[in-house]
Amino acid sequence: MSSGSATLAPGERTLPRLPGWFGQALVVLRKDIAIEVSTGEVVVTSGFFGLLIVVLSSLAFYGGAGTQRLVGAGVIWVSLSFSAVLALGKTWQRERDEGALDGLLVMPISRSAIFAGKALGVLGFLLVICALVIPIAALLFSLDLAVVGVGLVSIALASVPGLAASGTLFGAMTVRTQARDLLLAVVLFPLLSPTLLCAVAATRELLGGAPLSELGDYFRLMGVFDIVFISGGLALFGSLIER
Repeated sequence: MSSGSATLAPGERTLPRLPGWFGQALVVLRKDIAIEVSTGEVVVTSGFFGLLIVVLSSLAFYGGAGTQRLVGAGVIWVSLSFSAVLALGKTWQRERDEGALDGLLVMPISRSAIFAGKALGVLGFLLVICALVIPIAALLFSLDLAVVGVGLVSIALASVPGLAASGTLFGAMTVRTQARDLLLAVVLFPLLSPTLLCAVAATRELLGGAPLSELGDYFRLMGVFDIVFISGGLALFGSLIER
């Protein structure tokens, strides 16, 4: 046998090789998806809450075709923003229960990979909620999805990553506080306001007949916010999550 080869003594076992950074993030993501598939608590509760806001708003504020542009855009994003806070609270509640967060932190996984996995999970949950809320809002506010559907989906895809990243970061910051749900809403909504304002303004212009090509400024602003929140989360998550 050549001198460069290694042999194992009887009874010795090789240690499992740790996955890379992306593999670590996927481990966290698969955990959250598996829990959600078995319970459905985040998507069901948040989705139902968002749909309730849309239905109540349509009964209270819809006054015919003329109110589509003025009311519809706000209703869609108000329902999604409140649903996002509820989804984030449910997501981090799982980590609080029975010391699950401590178990996650002692694993040999990069803190930034934990953030990425959690943020991707929240992103998936929010996109499912968007898929529930947008068609119902279109139905109740008489929006033609054949005309504005691509634009609404594009706005959602541009804005939701920033919501997921910032929500994951500050959800981690408040996870060990007593008034965690109240503090999360108080801290999160001011941070989400730039993204939400861009999304509402872009949706309003879209429903008013503006082509998607004229909404480039809104998409660029939402892209900037996405980059800031994602990079900030990757950099700051480790220091915020530690005791």
